[in-house]
Amino acid sequence: MPPNFVHLLEAPSGRFSAKPALVWDGGALTFEELDQRADAFTDALAARGVKPGDRIALAIGNHWAFAVGLLAGWKLGATVAPLDPLLTAGERRDILADLSAALVVDESHLRELERDPVETRPRSRGRARIRPAPPGPALILYTSGSTGRPKGAVLSHRALELAIESWAGPVMALTSGDVVLATLPLSHSFGLNGALLAPLLTGATVALVDRFAPDKVIEAIHRHRVTVFPGVATMFRRILDGAELAAADLSSVRIGVSGAAPCPWALAHEWRVRTGIRIVRGYGMTELFRPISYQAADPTESPDAIGRPVPGVEIRTVDDAGRSVSTGEAGELLIKSPMVMDSYVNAPEDTREVLVEGWFHTGDLATVSADGLVTIVGRKRERILRGGYSVFPPEVEAVLLTHPAVAEAAVVGTPHPELGEDVAAFVTLRPGATARPDELITYCKQRLASFKYPRRLTVLDALPRATTGKILKSRLARPATAE
Repeated sequence: MPPNFVHLLEAPSGRFSAKPALVWDGGALTFEELDQRADAFTDALAARGVKPGDRIALAIGNHWAFAVGLLAGWKLGATVAPLDPLLTAGERRDILADLSAALVVDESHLRELERDPVETRPRSRGRARIRPAPPGPALILYTSGSTGRPKGAVLSHRALELAIESWAGPVMALTSGDVVLATLPLSHSFGLNGALLAPLLTGATVALVDRFAPDKVIEAIHRHRVTVFPGVATMFRRILDGAELAAADLSSVRIGVSGAAPCPWALAHEWRVRTGIRIVRGYGMTELFRPISYQAADPTESPDAIGRPVPGVEIRTVDDAGRSVSTGEAGELLIKSPMVMDSYVNAPEDTREVLVEGWFHTGDLATVSADGLVTIVGRKRERILRGGYSVFPPEVEAVLLTHPAVAEAAVVGTPHPELGEDVAAFVTLRPGATARPDELITYCKQRLASFKYPRRLTVLDALPRATTGKILKSRLARPATAE
């Protein structure tokens, strides 16, 4: 019989039955209560006609009901597709058309989920009630669409099992004594794996925060004595820039974990200086769960690198012809891992493009040092070809981020009639700071080769982002203007 990830949660459900599994402002569920509610909702799904092997969409935010719906789907043998509740009606409609879900579980089902399962029938241990799972996948996770149309990545129970063991083990070193903050969207890979499933697997407690805000997060950390803070770079940045940090009690936190979007070294360093807490940086994607990372037990840090491959992961860097490049030379990063997706939903050509002979083609350009540290230098598709020269946006963005007025930066290529492409930059400024576009362009000109610095720069109030924090460069206006 193929594995079902929910079986792995039996052990902590039994060993820590009376321990809080989920806590939030005003409530809590023990491991036993979580299992009971998942059992009850498994029956409710079956009564609605959901069968083993069906797909269900789960459109609930950071609420205990998300965990109940997820576990119930797996107990029934269904494939679960978490959807961000903040999707527009059009985005949700397009995904559901692609998904062909048997049922959409959303806030309308909360009343059904909130019923006390003890009132409806005698307690029956969930471990005895789990239906055999068909050889179907565990999850379908839709990409953020940062570079185009969202695609549904199909992930097996085995891939999920190995990924969560990696998150819980080398990446975060979780124990049953930990309390992990869940303010990341649980509908996305980072929040789902790092902030929900890895803690549940180890018997740790998950502290739910429905929507990120610096004051809410700081208060939740203090109230629940949070020990692990998974977050995106913008969360750490907003806390550092907020007035609440001065009086915050973060003494319980032993580690921060970044993901979903790059965390600049300058930000990680400032966070550690001001809070005393290390941020474990890493690299992952919807299709491939965190294959490269720094690790909780390894104090090694390199400002530019994103870490080393986690156990069980192989990497290569290749040129455009598919030949391996030399140590320290930039090439496309290829990854072989048992934690990779099986395919994209309804997209065989896209699947064949990224999965070739067991190697996942990330589209990222990277260098690998002699001791295995990986540094991302750009996106293969985002590489700007300006008059025959290659310009990698992260290099320009890194320079902009050293300016004291700049909070965030995004660099893209814009069409140019003679050069093919030109370099355009978009920035946001720190609270209270001012800087003119021409001033920032000059700043870059003094620090970059002549073909690299941006000729156009726009100051924005905010950069367009997915709910994971990833900048949606495809939504940045073109052409940019120096305003």
